[in-house]
Amino acid sequence: MHAITATAPPRAPTVAIVVFDGVAVFEYAVAHEIFGTDYAAGTGRPWYRLLVCGPGPVTFDRGLRLDPPHGLAGLRRADTVIVPPCETPDGPPDSVLRALRRAHDRGTRLVSLCTGAFVLAAAGVLDGQRATTHWTESAVLAARYPTVTVDPDVLYIDGDDILTSAGSTASIDLCLHLVRKDYGAEIATRVARDLVVPPHRDGGQAQYIDTPMPQLTATDTFASTIAWAQEHLGEAITVAALAVRSAMSRRTFARRFATTTGTTPYQWLLAQRIRLAQRLLETTDLTIDVIAHNSGFVNAGNLRRHFARSLHTSPQAYRTTFQARQPTRRSA
Repeated sequence: MHAITATAPPRAPTVAIVVFDGVAVFEYAVAHEIFGTDYAAGTGRPWYRLLVCGPGPVTFDRGLRLDPPHGLAGLRRADTVIVPPCETPDGPPDSVLRALRRAHDRGTRLVSLCTGAFVLAAAGVLDGQRATTHWTESAVLAARYPTVTVDPDVLYIDGDDILTSAGSTASIDLCLHLVRKDYGAEIATRVARDLVVPPHRDGGQAQYIDTPMPQLTATDTFASTIAWAQEHLGEAITVAALAVRSAMSRRTFARRFATTTGTTPYQWLLAQRIRLAQRLLETTDLTIDVIAHNSGFVNAGNLRRHFARSLHTSPQAYRTTFQARQPTRRSA
């Protein structure tokens, strides 16, 4: 008789939000909503364990008072520490900066939202690193901390152990990116759908400085063209055909597309097809060849090449990593 060995359930990753006087309510709420709500229900995986940690009772930038349930010692249990922006000129207390340095020394993943990058820089953990923050504060960050390479043009930067986001809404982008890394594209898309936000935005901050994305209505032919393209990613789609469908010249269509999405039609289609391939790799047992065809890459070679360029991995390695994290569902 063979002994039956029980398989231990997967451990819930622990996320700590560090708070102190002057922390911005919006970014705190973004992190609390995404990491504190169980979006993995029914997948067989436990959602994040959320800790709110601080040096004592704090007052947010809008006057909201909070007594954190965990002290700064709670950061020792965290796999990821989220640092919201601070609106006070003095910044966080030294105890917070010391706690962040110790967390970094332990290998904890540190994440700043918006101008939270200033807190990480003050803690000294951004020295020699590439980082971003809100575009209006990028020059200040670069001048104040010359050892930090500041990129004002991106929505977020993933340095693996240190991640930084641009302005307030980019905090959502970065938090969704973390969910995508930890749980895969399918669950990240579920979170985005629940929040009624795009699962991924292409382009950088430049698209929001002078020409914010216009609101698209259901009667807008351009909007219906984008929706049609998302539903037909497995088919051959040309820019000329999309322009005709939108009743525009190719040049006008390309210009409107760049203004609306912050990227080119080709790059947008490529990103949509990669995300479709990710979902199929996670949620089906289809072969790589079939997935390549269904997601518009025609053959497995093209899929592997674009996967390597965009995700720095192979389709099979991606499937091995993420399909094991949730129950496998076979496609009919």
